[in-house]
Amino acid sequence: MTAEATDGSLSPARLSPRQIMAAMVALLIAMLLAMLDNTIVAPALPTIVGDLGGLEHLSWVTTGYILASTAATPIWGKLGDLYGRRRTFLASIALFLVGSALCGMAQNFGELVGFRALQGLGAGGLMVGVLSVVAEIVPPRDRSKYQGVMMAAMPVAMIGGPLVGGFITDNLSWRWAFYVNLPLGVIALAVAWFTLRTLPKGAAGGRVDWWGAALLTTWITALVLLTSWGGGQYAWLSAPIIGLAALTVAAFAAFVLVERRSASPIMPLSVFGNRNFSLAGALAFLSGFAMFGAVTFLPQFQQFVQGASATNSGLLLMPMMIAAMVVSIAGGTVISRTGRYKTFLVAGAALMAVGLGLFATMDPSTSSLVSGLFMVPLGIGLGCLMQTTTLLAQSSAPLKDVGAATGASTFLRNMGGSIGVSVLGSVYASALTAKLGAGGGAGGSAQSMTPQALRKLPAAVQHLFASAVTHGVVEVFAVAAIVAACGVVVGLLVKQVPLRGFGGGATKVSSSGTEPRVEEEVAV
Repeated sequence: MTAEATDGSLSPARLSPRQIMAAMVALLIAMLLAMLDNTIVAPALPTIVGDLGGLEHLSWVTTGYILASTAATPIWGKLGDLYGRRRTFLASIALFLVGSALCGMAQNFGELVGFRALQGLGAGGLMVGVLSVVAEIVPPRDRSKYQGVMMAAMPVAMIGGPLVGGFITDNLSWRWAFYVNLPLGVIALAVAWFTLRTLPKGAAGGRVDWWGAALLTTWITALVLLTSWGGGQYAWLSAPIIGLAALTVAAFAAFVLVERRSASPIMPLSVFGNRNFSLAGALAFLSGFAMFGAVTFLPQFQQFVQGASATNSGLLLMPMMIAAMVVSIAGGTVISRTGRYKTFLVAGAALMAVGLGLFATMDPSTSSLVSGLFMVPLGIGLGCLMQTTTLLAQSSAPLKDVGAATGASTFLRNMGGSIGVSVLGSVYASALTAKLGAGGGAGGSAQSMTPQALRKLPAAVQHLFASAVTHGVVEVFAVAAIVAACGVVVGLLVKQVPLRGFGGGATKVSSSGTEPRVEEEVAV
């Protein structure tokens, strides 16, 4: 059921339209699981700390998961190229389920952080596995509409995660925030096992670039710790931060050197020689920085200034998420029909910049209705960019490297989000404390302030704190808007190359009309 292309690369898999739709069930569940666990745990954290202790390490429940999934993403992508996407996808699901079960059984905070990292390792394979499998079974011209559905899982998870996590915490045990993954994961595992049997087994004779993988993990970890701790837990010029900066640079330089010399690099640097691939990676990073970084701080304004509850602040994000979901699906269909994508990249970055810029005009009197309207252009821009950047990255690489290309694109988006949260967090904290200090308030109290505690304070204090939060949030969105605007320039530099079907044209169908005859994919 597999074949070799004329250039020695693996040919695409042979799946009928019915088989593709069946496989999509497993892929969609896997994508939801990976994205849902970014947010479902947040409402349970206060209860977890009360049960297990470890307040001083609270952030590592989330940071450990994100760090592990980000570092693992390009590694899983390359493993899929070497050993077949079915094997690695199934292995990532299994690892994610083991990590979920162990998290639910954790008896102390140290165990929970370790098991969350294990769960994150599996999650990295879920995300890149989904997109790589779609690239394997669907030609570039039709790929966008399927990936649009996959990427629509992101806003669904961002809305549903806090709601499901809050419900589970209030009505069951926090442990079920992890156990809920098990039945869904088993379904995804079973469906993928049977529907992806025809996928190629990978490149024969390939070797894993373990040195590259180790160096990649080292400089990613050092960089995330640097941006997370700098200016907060440690001063920027302190010894730990300078040491992390030196380690980041040294490990990155060694990583580039090893990858250039490796016969089977974990992240083929040659793909960055393709102009469109590099531009797609830059757009993925910029969009991740602007979107994840800025949206993280919007609930601060909603809860401290507009008076929304934690659950309602999640619901108030629905205009943005619904817009992103609708445009992601509709945009994928349009790209599939026309084969043209550059307009979506430019318009997406522009609309993100407009939406973020509108948020930068807010003041304490801004209503929930007005801020909800500001979310619409941001959501539309996000929907235009989410799957289009991945599609462009995949189409700019040969099929034999599509896993590594997908992993690199996803990795850059995640890194943009991680660094965006850290950098914009510093912007927010600095602006907030400066405003409180100028108003005669105690800047240090900002770190321990909660919306419930604020409502018990005198009206003058509430007004001062709301003004400070608004000032900080406006600064965040102003910086994010500038970053998003840079994406417009990057999008304009993309070269429009029509997407093709397998074999360089439309997908050919056999005389029976039921089974597509799959040929070599020509990268654009």
